[in-house]
Amino acid sequence: MIGKRGDEVFGESIKIALDGLKANKLRAILTMLGIIIGVAAVIAMVSIGMGVRSKVESSIAGLGSNLLVVTPGTGPNSGAKQAAGSGITLTAKDAEAIMREVSGVNLVAPSVSRQYQVIFGNQNWTTSIQGSTPDILGVKSFTLGNGAFFTNQDVEARGRVAVLGKTVADNLFGGMNAIGQTIRINKAPFRVIGVLASKGQSSAGTDQDDTVIIPLSTAQERLLGITYVQNINVQAASTDVIDGVQEDITALLRARHHLAANAADDFTVRNLVAVMATAGEATNTITLLLANIAAISLLVGGIGIMNIMLVSVTERTREIGIRKALGARFRHILLQFMIEAVVIGVTGGVIGILFGIGAAAAISAVAGWQTVVSLPAIVLAFLFSVLVGLFFGLYPARKAALLDPIEALRYE
Repeated sequence: MIGKRGDEVFGESIKIALDGLKANKLRAILTMLGIIIGVAAVIAMVSIGMGVRSKVESSIAGLGSNLLVVTPGTGPNSGAKQAAGSGITLTAKDAEAIMREVSGVNLVAPSVSRQYQVIFGNQNWTTSIQGSTPDILGVKSFTLGNGAFFTNQDVEARGRVAVLGKTVADNLFGGMNAIGQTIRINKAPFRVIGVLASKGQSSAGTDQDDTVIIPLSTAQERLLGITYVQNINVQAASTDVIDGVQEDITALLRARHHLAANAADDFTVRNLVAVMATAGEATNTITLLLANIAAISLLVGGIGIMNIMLVSVTERTREIGIRKALGARFRHILLQFMIEAVVIGVTGGVIGILFGIGAAAAISAVAGWQTVVSLPAIVLAFLFSVLVGLFFGLYPARKAALLDPIEALRYE
């Protein structure tokens, strides 16, 4: 070691460290196993948490961008008991007033819904019948797969026309073209004019394609026999104005419903942007909890590294004494054993990344859960595995470097 340059000493230390690991392959692999499992668990758990978050966010966003939903009755946190008949406080006139008088509003779509059996020939299907206006197409981010959507003229004329969700169309018509066919809803005939493109499942697991949309006035008068609406969907111009729009809607409806200053609202305005933010916080907490639980196995793997390195120091005490007698210094011995620990951490981290990505894909394929492999999670898990190797390898390496060469040479 005496007289050698720093790069030569470093290269020789790496060679000695690798030779030491090769001499005990099985032990090195078993030591890596804790790191491999830890890194794989962190990546897999974070991917599950990120998948849950992605699904919730896409589901809420799928309800419509910048969406506010006005429903009848007092809110759950208002402190007031919901009065009898409070479910009939909203009307289509309220929706028209919101569109006319509240600035920052793009679209307004009042709606009603109820489950009915839909019949075509000898096929039948029970589904949700939604009555609304043409603006529901933009508010709820629906897209047409085939045909056309009904118009405001159909709403004014109480037209018996229907637009089917894909699930309903598939179950009633199979591969047959549904456009122009006549279906029966609650024994009343309706002409199919369009079929919606598929939206898939919501975050709650409900099928968003299992629906039929008809004109609002038709649903109110011909099916339900009511004059009120069950909710009003409002699309704000942007997320920047959505809070102001929510306040303006509240003030407008209080004035229209002639509510006293100390009276509770007889309606509730829900801001789905706020709902998405809350859901994001909840899923972030879940993801962090899963990652922390998985990280415990990394610590266990680090303890395994320390244990094996201490055994290695004990077994190689005489070798360390000989190296010190030949001129090896404290830093040379420290470097050798630190390199061994880092190699175990790095190798285990790389293999763990591959296993983690594979586990996330397997979970998605077998369990049907949505998983999102996160690059930051991979990087953090890998860096953590390297740091674990360094931290838990430091004590055994220092112990080896501090050995007295005379005592080490006497060791049997």
